[in-house]
Amino acid sequence: MKKHGLITLFAACMLASCATQEVDNTTFTFNGNPLIRNKFTADPAPMVHNGRLYLYVGHDEYYNGQDTAGGGKEFNITEWLCYSTADMKTWKDHGSVLRPGHFAWADTITPGVGTAWAAQVVERDGKFYYYCTMQGQKPYSGYAIGVAVSDSPTGPFKDAIGKPLICDTMTNNGARGWWNDIDPTVYIDNNQAWLAWGNGKCFISKLKSNMIELDGDIDTLKLPKYIEGPWLHKHGDTCYLTYASMGNRQEAIDYATAPSFEGPWTHQGQVTNEAENSFTIHPGIVEFNGKNYLFYHNATATIDSIHGAIGRRSVCFDELTYTPEGLMNFVNQSK
Repeated sequence: MKKHGLITLFAACMLASCATQEVDNTTFTFNGNPLIRNKFTADPAPMVHNGRLYLYVGHDEYYNGQDTAGGGKEFNITEWLCYSTADMKTWKDHGSVLRPGHFAWADTITPGVGTAWAAQVVERDGKFYYYCTMQGQKPYSGYAIGVAVSDSPTGPFKDAIGKPLICDTMTNNGARGWWNDIDPTVYIDNNQAWLAWGNGKCFISKLKSNMIELDGDIDTLKLPKYIEGPWLHKHGDTCYLTYASMGNRQEAIDYATAPSFEGPWTHQGQVTNEAENSFTIHPGIVEFNGKNYLFYHNATATIDSIHGAIGRRSVCFDELTYTPEGLMNFVNQSK
């Protein structure tokens, strides 16, 4: 072999070695809550696919002046991250998989902080649909819900429709005004997809089988103490709508059950109490490897000497169990 061929082969081997090392550096071991210790993360959304649990989160990012900010500017999220595991112990960090800048209609121009809020990914017919919250540009005033699509659970994702799926003109604003259309959750039951969302009010609608169009009217659900962050799932024959509720001084998690996603919904009480050091909380529920898990966030982590706060949260999870009657047993948040 010629000298330049040996050099080329050596370089290729070094690149392969570096690539392997880089992959190894993106794994970490779960050693108790919070799950992720090197970044502030929030609004967990788990999804199971091909023997792995994928966890999608918003990246809470610190900026100077954050601790005195208000009116939603306490939160600075410019990207959504993805993590995955096969055993709930060893986790892989897939990095940033979607940003508001991937949506031409999202407002990434107006000066200020990041405006990417809660999201969820679901799979249908080999496609992965990313339903996410972000600030819209005119004519889509206020917060809106978009949908991106990919052939892989880790992307790349692209805007599926070129406009919001849900925007401010489609719902009754109520007391929350320009940011009531947030926090989408999607569940597919007997081939019918359902979308729920909302801050201050909980909205629900069917989705067409293409997953990018509403199929019928938008209904409003009356749920006690409802604030935001709904999560749809099913256990056995029972349908569940779990949500961030008003606790004593900050958000807790309540839930309601129904025989179908058409309703009627019966409030069943609280499944876990308020998160430590965090006004907000956000449920994500999944069954994986024979166990059920409740994901949520608190604000207990300190990263690079920066303490957790309302806009610097940390994702956690605990095992969730059910009674024989299908009610959720109360979850004590572990440390």
